[in-house]
Amino acid sequence: MLQKKIEFRQQMGVGDIVTFYFDFLKQNFKQFTNIFISYNGVFILAFLGVSYLLITGFVGMATDTNETESMMYIGFGGFLFLVVFVIMASLNYSLSASYISNYVLSDTIEIEKVDVWKKVKDHLGEIIIFVLLLMVIYVGFFIVSVILAIIPLIGSIAQYLLNYAISGWFGVSFMVLLHENQKVSNSFSEGWQLVFKNFWKTIGVNFILGLLNGILILLVLSIPGILIGFYAFHAVDSGTDISTSVVAKVVWIIALWILLIVVTYSQALTQFVNGILYFSLHEQTYNEFTREKIEQIGKDIEL
Repeated sequence: MLQKKIEFRQQMGVGDIVTFYFDFLKQNFKQFTNIFISYNGVFILAFLGVSYLLITGFVGMATDTNETESMMYIGFGGFLFLVVFVIMASLNYSLSASYISNYVLSDTIEIEKVDVWKKVKDHLGEIIIFVLLLMVIYVGFFIVSVILAIIPLIGSIAQYLLNYAISGWFGVSFMVLLHENQKVSNSFSEGWQLVFKNFWKTIGVNFILGLLNGILILLVLSIPGILIGFYAFHAVDSGTDISTSVVAKVVWIIALWILLIVVTYSQALTQFVNGILYFSLHEQTYNEFTREKIEQIGKDIEL
């Protein structure tokens, strides 16, 4: 059955955005996942190496085989994880933003992966600068979060509000960068205006969909979690020493590998949330798409 394209360029409340997000995810999950795997293949394999290093290191620490060697495994694995995660998070934020931008501009719901990559490639320089500035801003955000954490209750609430607001600002600004072909400074400025003029909508969307995405991720992770629990139960029941078992080591490596992939994929879903939010806030502020439709109706009447 032919699926109808979802139009995001309209004024929407929080409930509408939540509904449209899940409709969009259901419609595009398979197609975007294929794109995710296509452009993340090398990094997914790198995560397998990260999992091997970390699990080998922690098992070595647990069994006291060689503490120095185990610490080297953990240290190198942690460093490699940080590098791969930053690259993958940046790439997948870009792929998500490009995908939803192409989706909105296209006449069909079939989005070609080459078109998604082209938009990323054309903005690669700006994306790198954006990510570097993002890291600097996050350092400031971390300092503010630590200060707020000292204040009982009110500080914690303010910390959560700030977290959702910052997440919305970054995501919307990134959409401005890719969809409107803006420079980095202009994208941060425009994103700031869109988000903080609609502060509570931004908070609401990021809170609700962040929570629902978290539940969705936990459901996905529960499958390997149950299998690992089942294996651990029978291993202990049969007297197998898990700390020295090769099979146990392989199971834990695969489990951590799956966890890292799923967490990275969830980053891409977060940008879909803020992508839909961007189109709603932009239309609410400028009414560009509404005016285009009215002008088109006028032209059709004249004809």
